[in-house]
Amino acid sequence: MKNNLRNLYRLLPLLLLSALYACEKNKLDASAVAPEISGVTYLTNREVQQASVNYGDWIIIKGKHLATTYKVDFSGVVAADSLTYADDTSVTVKIPPTLPAPADNPITVTTKYGTATYNFRILQPAPEILSVEPMAGAANQEITIRGYYFGGVTSVKFGDTPAEIVSNTKEEIKVKIPAGITTAYITVTTPSGTVQFSKIFGFKYEVFTDGLPAGWTYSPSSANVTYDATVTTPVRRGATSLKVEFKAAWSFLRLVKSVALSTTGYQGLKFSMYAPDNFLNKKVRIYLNGSTAATYTITVAKTNEWIDYQLPFTNFNNPATITQIIFNEFSGTTTFPRQIYVDDIGLY
Repeated sequence: MKNNLRNLYRLLPLLLLSALYACEKNKLDASAVAPEISGVTYLTNREVQQASVNYGDWIIIKGKHLATTYKVDFSGVVAADSLTYADDTSVTVKIPPTLPAPADNPITVTTKYGTATYNFRILQPAPEILSVEPMAGAANQEITIRGYYFGGVTSVKFGDTPAEIVSNTKEEIKVKIPAGITTAYITVTTPSGTVQFSKIFGFKYEVFTDGLPAGWTYSPSSANVTYDATVTTPVRRGATSLKVEFKAAWSFLRLVKSVALSTTGYQGLKFSMYAPDNFLNKKVRIYLNGSTAATYTITVAKTNEWIDYQLPFTNFNNPATITQIIFNEFSGTTTFPRQIYVDDIGLY
């Protein structure tokens, strides 16, 4: 009996150690579980699960067994370690600014004990249009739309008329002008939304393309301004542009209509202007019919590129007719000669 008690006393520490080990092992086994993802919320609203979020957003990934997270990727693009914070039920992370897909970008969380993938819509920002070139043309002619976030483009329209998409990247779309378009605003639609370009495409009435039409003439203010309508470079559209060279301050070139043109049915004046380096920070004033009571002044902030202008008639006190369009040197400085190039002048 005494021997049995002695043996029991000897075994007791081992039994206690074994029990403690089993308990700790059970705890480790409980934590050594692959992660699970149950949803995504914003930091500002942690209770409402989102159906989609955007590139670059801060989000909270909800789930279980997330404490040992050491990597979060979105369609293979890994989030920065410094922008990832995890506990057992959530991972706070900033989505990278660009992802492979325009909409569907699965989230994969990797922990010490496994991975979990959650199919989720992470959208690129709404599209942005920076330029359309050229800003007028004939049916079936190809034009180029440049901007940002064009991935997954679903449609391009001229007004309500769909255009044929020839090709597209995330920053450029080539389309063909639909038949029957005189003037129209261009819209681009992606999974993230629709954007309309701020300037209208096309002309209702053309004043200068590769020269003036019948009934229009050039009229310099004096010998201090010259013009050349046969310049082949730079050109915005067509074969030639109009070079206007100012040789003195305040000089100007008039485009004169022999018979007044009614503005009924038109909204404003459109043209494109190109300024070389010597016109940087200088001014050009635009006005109609010889009246300086209402004018539009351009201060040249960009050189060596075509800039498109769309000026509603409200800038010119809503004239009932047009007899003159004037391009006026308006800096008043003494460094001459200086020149500008204008092209695609007309009414919309």
